[in-house]
Amino acid sequence: MALLDIERLTVRYGAIQAVQDAGLSVAQGEIVTLLGANGAGKSSLLNACMGLVPLAGGEVHFDGHLISAERTEAIVRRGMTLTPEGRRVFPSLTVQENLEIGAAASRDLRQKSKMQREEMYALFPRLKERFQQLAGTLSGGEQQMLAIARSLMSEPRLLLLDEPSLGLAPNIVDQIFDIIASLRRRGVTILLVEQNAELALDVADRGYVLASGRVVLSGKPAELRSAGLERVYLGAA
Repeated sequence: MALLDIERLTVRYGAIQAVQDAGLSVAQGEIVTLLGANGAGKSSLLNACMGLVPLAGGEVHFDGHLISAERTEAIVRRGMTLTPEGRRVFPSLTVQENLEIGAAASRDLRQKSKMQREEMYALFPRLKERFQQLAGTLSGGEQQMLAIARSLMSEPRLLLLDEPSLGLAPNIVDQIFDIIASLRRRGVTILLVEQNAELALDVADRGYVLASGRVVLSGKPAELRSAGLERVYLGAA
């Protein structure tokens, strides 16, 4: 059984249809990437999974449970969380305070937050060096590390990562993807939305391609590379 199973997902913003009848699945332990050009509907799909935007149709199942109508807090407690596009850290709070917010989903997590923070500092040594620094004064790469670490504070079984390389220097992007690969070794299942198709396919087990809100390609990285991703990104699919 898939850990995440999305069936005929549709998202609309007024007259605009952002996602149409999209389906995908993610098995326990996989990294699955969701590719597509700007405006293809990738972020809308992730937000719909987390209950951040309403579904106009379809269903989302997590660990065998229908979660389409659940609130975001309940979905996080079930074990799924999102690192949003653009990082969205709390700039006026310290690194440590941002991490503590990530553990606020349940009493058990709050009680374990100190231990969780130490795990995050081991995974992201740069954050340990800056734990008392205001998040808004961190570099872009450091903010992305903090955003991922904040998501991991909820001990997710499935992490939704939205454009983790966006706006970062190439050397920092390489660091972020090294971290993504290390998360797999820690047992975290990941659904990765990413513009950099080559890097995403390097770490992924499987992938899907969205074009105009529809899934137009799916398969293993080698299959997607041979299927002509360039045509999809240019809108020829």
